[in-house]
Parts: sequence; structure tokens; C-alpha cells
Amino acid sequence: MTANTSEPASANTSRPARLSAEDWAQAALDLVAEQGVAAVAVEPLARRLGVTKGSFYWHFPSRDALLQAALERWEAIEQESVFGSLEAVPDPRARLRELFLLVAHEVKPHVIYSELLKALDHPAVQPVINRVSQRRLEYLVASFRQAGLGRTEAQHRARLAYSAYLGFLQLALQLQQPRLHHEEFEAYVEHVISTLIPN
Repeated sequence: MTANTSEPASANTSRPARLSAEDWAQAALDLVAEQGVAAVAVEPLARRLGVTKGSFYWHFPSRDALLQAALERWEAIEQESVFGSLEAVPDPRARLRELFLLVAHEVKPHVIYSELLKALDHPAVQPVINRVSQRRLEYLVASFRQAGLGRTEAQHRARLAYSAYLGFLQLALQLQQPRLHHEEFEAYVEHVISTLIPN
């Protein structure tokens, strides 16, 4: 009886579960973070996931379709994890502070975003980056307005905040500037917060 019960268990562990389209999209995003958009290809992903290319073609007709799904997944996760998590904060200044702290302490989303910025000439990448950037700026403008700034000043402050974010990404990820020590980085984040969020 022991042999009969253990045999199905071992068969189940040796057979990989069927991968979903989301699994493939997430694996493609992971590869973007590690090696950039150009590295997304079916065969390396299949090897990484331990499956045949047939699994890929069950879900996607082409590599471009996979890349599109990966970009849409990143866009949806970014929207939910950043902006969705802040909806419960009623005070606009506290919400801006939480936003800056959240963004400052993420790592992988910044790496993906940086790699996508390098691939803006790709026809699938640019529309997604445009939508994400526009949404982020609109959110910042609305938050600064709720914090008491007029429309024009809120727009200026939002552009300044977003430019600071992009500039820091450029320095840290693309220009390979030395990483700040923890205390130095935390002091920088507090400086950004005190500079950009109105009293």
C-alpha cells in the first residue's frame, strides 16, 4: 500500500505543471530586467522554464505577442502595486510621501523601466512607456493640486518630481554611478520629499 501511494506522488513531482500565458509573460519580464528587451526570445525562455517551445506556441503566435503580453503585465502590475496601494491614504501630502518612499525602495520595477527606456525605438515599447509616463504625471499633478498647489504650479512640480526620478535612474542604472550607502540614500530620499511636497 505504501508503494501504491508514493508512486503517483513521484509522478506528479517529475511532471512540470502546465505553464500559463502569465507565466510566460512574467518570465519575459524577468529576462527584460536581466538582459533587456532584445534578449526576449522563445528558446532561451523555454529552457529557463524547463519546457518545450510547444508550450509557448500554445499561448502565443509569436515572440512579439509574448513581448506585448509582458509589457501589458508590467503596466498592470505597476498600476496596481504603486497607485492602487495608495488609494487608502486620505491626506494628499501623506499620500505623496508614501508614493516617494514606495518608489524609492523598489528595485526590480526600476530596472525593468530603465531597460524599456533603452528600447523606446521598439514599436511595442513606446506606446506602453507613453501611457505609463502620462498616467504617472497625471497622478502627480492631481496629488499636488490636492495638496494645495494651483494647476500650473502642480504641473511644474509634477514634471520636476518625475524628472528627478528619471535622472536618478539614469545615474544609478544606465551610467553605473556608484551606489549610495544606505544612510546617504535615505537622507537623499528625505531631501527629495521635503523639497517637493508642499508644507
